[in-house]
Amino acid sequence: MKTGWKIAIGAGVAVVAAAAAVGVWKWPDIQRARFVASMFSGQEQVQRFRNMDAYFPVRVFHRQGPVSDLPKGDEIDLPVTYAYDGESRDTQGFLDDTDTTGLLVVKNGRVTYENYWRGNTRDTRWISWSVGKSFISALIGIAIEEGKIASVNDQLVTYAPELKGTSYDGVTIRNALEMSSGVAWNEDYSDPDSDISRFGRALAFGSSMVNFAKTLGRATEPGKVNLYNSLDAQMLGLVLLRATGEGPSEYLEEKIWSKIGAEHDGYWVLDDTGMELAAGGVNVTLRDYARFGLLYLNGGKWNGEQIVPADWVTASHTPDAPQLMPGKQDISDTVWGYGYLWWLPRKAEGPYAAVGIYNQFIYVDPAHDLVIVKTSANSEYGQTNDETSFREDETIALFEAITRKLSERE
Repeated sequence: MKTGWKIAIGAGVAVVAAAAAVGVWKWPDIQRARFVASMFSGQEQVQRFRNMDAYFPVRVFHRQGPVSDLPKGDEIDLPVTYAYDGESRDTQGFLDDTDTTGLLVVKNGRVTYENYWRGNTRDTRWISWSVGKSFISALIGIAIEEGKIASVNDQLVTYAPELKGTSYDGVTIRNALEMSSGVAWNEDYSDPDSDISRFGRALAFGSSMVNFAKTLGRATEPGKVNLYNSLDAQMLGLVLLRATGEGPSEYLEEKIWSKIGAEHDGYWVLDDTGMELAAGGVNVTLRDYARFGLLYLNGGKWNGEQIVPADWVTASHTPDAPQLMPGKQDISDTVWGYGYLWWLPRKAEGPYAAVGIYNQFIYVDPAHDLVIVKTSANSEYGQTNDETSFREDETIALFEAITRKLSERE
């Protein structure tokens, strides 16, 4: 698979060079194509991931009012080692191997650890990748609370009629939130012919996401099988746009970002039609990712104001169907559990997380009043289609070691 991917990259570079030579593309198009060609290739990604606005069109969502304090607590050193896969592993080695750019630990509302690497600072805005799906989940919950979406059981086509006749016709909002749409999909990052790879190329070349959806077939009945599919979240972004009259970035600014005392404006990556990359295009700072995690830790409430409905927050990390339960089973493509675009890495009632490719994490542990945020550019990510390059389960093991160290101090 790696060889095929390298061939695909080489072909992509040749197309870019030829197009540039004859003036077919403008410079921004060439830059974007180069960016997509670099993904899952083993290349260093730090500079790209903190400068997404140099490659893609974006829309800024603005902060407002006083910055909410993240007070310092009693600082800790990270555990020197952590246990994973039956052996002791070195913490600093893991942070280096996964090209970590930021790590923040908030315990009992106070920052107990904060560090930056590879040129990032507390002012660096960083790409969320699929962590942004959990932002979409929050916005869907707010839209339902406001009556702009009648029910989580409504079909997507009720709000986005342009999906009629596609494989998303008949899929409910709940199905898409739970990655159980039944739409045929391959999210193998190491395969250049996978659907996620085609999705990336479609974004690079400015294709309509609705037109892309028309290329997909159906694998199973909706609501029966948990199959991770980034286009499910993209379609939810379209539903938000049609239901609210605002793009996800505009709705995020109005309903969340202007209310939680964010330190910085953020921005959301767009396609050429002006639609947000709902599947993972949020760009904010490490501390502001932590504020979003704290919003969920506090049941959707901020400074006494209920921003995300409390019952929605609970539902978001409560598996409600057999295919969503943690553990190995034939009706799911993962051993992790799943809620409404949030992961359950261990137990259904345990900590939950927003997770993005290249090792982006917002980890929420209500039992320990804890939020951990990690941003990364793991250059090995996707070189294989398993944990040996993903290192996501291993990241949770490190977070659990940090939790134990904090608990021992209390």
